[in-house]
Amino acid sequence: MTLVTLPEPARLKPPDVVALGAHGMRTRPVRAVLSALGIAIGVAAMVAVLAIPASGAQALHDRLAALGTNLLTAGPGQTLFGADATLPDDAVPMAKRIGPVQAVSGTGTTSANVRRSDKIAPNDSSGLAVYAARPDLLGVLGGKVRTGRFLAAGDQDYPVVVLGSQAAARLGIDHVDPARPPQVLIGTQWFTVAGILAPMPLAPEIERSALVGWDVAKRLLGFDGHPSTVYARAEESQVDSVRSVLAATLNPQAPNEVEVRRPSDALAAQKLTDTTYSALFLGLGGVALLVGGVGVANTMVISVLERRREIGLRRALGATKRQVRGQFLAESVLLSGLGGLAGVLAGVLVTAGYALSQGWPAVLPAGALAGGVGVAALVGAVAGAYPAMRAARLPPTQALA
Repeated sequence: MTLVTLPEPARLKPPDVVALGAHGMRTRPVRAVLSALGIAIGVAAMVAVLAIPASGAQALHDRLAALGTNLLTAGPGQTLFGADATLPDDAVPMAKRIGPVQAVSGTGTTSANVRRSDKIAPNDSSGLAVYAARPDLLGVLGGKVRTGRFLAAGDQDYPVVVLGSQAAARLGIDHVDPARPPQVLIGTQWFTVAGILAPMPLAPEIERSALVGWDVAKRLLGFDGHPSTVYARAEESQVDSVRSVLAATLNPQAPNEVEVRRPSDALAAQKLTDTTYSALFLGLGGVALLVGGVGVANTMVISVLERRREIGLRRALGATKRQVRGQFLAESVLLSGLGGLAGVLAGVLVTAGYALSQGWPAVLPAGALAGGVGVAALVGAVAGAYPAMRAARLPPTQALA
């Protein structure tokens, strides 16, 4: 009796497995696109949710680096009896005595309202405040003048005003012509607008204010001379030390009535709040990715049922269970991987567009880009595991029946 040795089944090379997997997608392109769309949406959402906060954080870092994180502000709090406290008249010169302090200036609150016309009711403030200020305020805040000029030493006793960016917008003034400068009504006195400031993220109260000279505020607006806010720039390495002694220096008699803040901390806290919302949207992106994986699994199960004859024919011609399993698993991974790649590209476009609209630098974390495609391929492998095993277990006779 002669034993006949059957030849070993040919081993499929990786390119052949990929070609077989792509064949199923080419024969049903519409179904493949719709299945990959769910994966693409989930990956795009995850990439955008990771990249947009990273772009915002970089923009915040750049802005703080330009503005400086060494600015401290101090203002009056409340007395032990709950009444509003006041800072001493000499609070600004006292702050200059602190060694690491580089520059100090202050503003004083007046009770006057600023109006564009005398036709507007006197008690209509439009949410704007009028502050007394000195010429060195702009340098301490690190601010810029968008149009016109800032208060000069010669303006301290004359009706000249500088508007913050939001104040100018609410008053309907967008530029200053030195030949014919606009005027606004503060209290009962007309003031000439000398300039409009650029936005100041570290001092948003200045953006909503009209700044007049210290002396003219006393003479025409009933200003009592007490500063309401003191701005101090300290050496970067000594900010915490200055912060700990600033209250006692400004008001030695009652340091507990002084509130000291660091504006950059508020911006960082706001960014932390944005990160919380980002985690929520990241979870929603994960849900969308999971739904896309279910769609891929459903597509592959239907594909196995529709291609029973193809499976049976391949098995009859010598294909092993492993080869059939690899074919369908490759198709599922390829389908999800292409969806993930499309999702990454969509996420990049969304991030770049949003960052451009906000004036941010577009930051694309490499981990998010590579992880998007990797997670999509992993979802495809998990989604295609059961259909692939089901296809491999089909007997050739049953599949061809």
